[in-house]
Order: sequence, then C-alpha cells, then structure tokens
Amino acid sequence: MPQDTANKNLCKNTQDAQTFLVTPTKGMAYIHATATKMTVCIDNAQHPLIIDSGAHCSIVSRNYLDNHFLNLEKQLLPTKAKSFKSASGKMTSIGTIIKEIIMPHSKGNIRLNPEFVVLDDAHIQGFLLGTDYQRMYGIDIYNSKNRHITVCTNKEKKFSLDIYQVSTHHPLEELLN
Repeated sequence: MPQDTANKNLCKNTQDAQTFLVTPTKGMAYIHATATKMTVCIDNAQHPLIIDSGAHCSIVSRNYLDNHFLNLEKQLLPTKAKSFKSASGKMTSIGTIIKEIIMPHSKGNIRLNPEFVVLDDAHIQGFLLGTDYQRMYGIDIYNSKNRHITVCTNKEKKFSLDIYQVSTHHPLEELLN
C-alpha cells in the first residue's frame, strides 16, 4: 500500500538505506551502472533484450532487423506515429513488428508476444522492451545483490540478467551500441 505523504511528520524517524555495493568515490557513481539486459530466443536464435524502465514503448532498429531477420518488409505493420523522441534526439518510425520472445528458464520458459516500433535511425543492437509491455506482462526488475526480473508476478521463477558493465566514457552510447 502506498505511503501517506500528506503527514506533517514525513521526514522524522529516518534511517540510512543499506548499500549492496561498495560506495563509489564521489562523482564516480556512473561507472557502476549496469544495463538491465538478458539473452532471449527469437525465431530460434539468441538475441539481446534490454529491459528499459525509462522507455515508454518497445523498440528495435531497422538496421538490427535487416542484419538478423529475413523479409522484414512483409512483417511490418503500419504505425500512426512517424517520429519518436529519445535522449539522443528525434527518430523516425517505419512501422511496428510483433516478435515472439522466449525467456529461457530452467523451470520452464516464458513466451511474450510484444510489438516493437521499428526505428529507421536508432543505433540499438538488439531489442528494447519498454514500459508498455513491462506493465502488460507484470515484469518487475530487482536491483538487489542478485539482479533479476520476475514475470507475471511469479516470484519463484527469477530470470537472471546478463552482466553488462556500461562503459565509463560514454555510458548512454555504449548501452545503445
């Protein structure tokens, strides 16, 4: 249940949060950044999937699809929005595509059927699952010591995340390339 923030004593009785990692040197916390990334099966092949809680929709780049899938044009569905905004600027949509994703797990795989906006000028290498389908499938991200996600509120089936350290020089560019 959400906390009542209208209380006048809101900031009393406060304690420090426990850290799971070594506290970084001041001004250097960004070097500990890791992407929420895992390897999934799409069309019987392994592909990277970034689970991005800051993205409002799921995307994939046209370049990635052209390099890994055949008959892209036949699979495209029309989209009303022709441009999308991102941290790196405006990107152009050429349509949407539905791809069946298999999340492998030793206790039984889980299948998702998300729709991805195909962006002509995106530089992401793999698929990016945005909050549109994270909410639909009840995907929860756990950033504790053993980083993992759960799907459909099944807390017993934990999906491990790939260890993927973001570059210290260009963190956002490294994540997208």
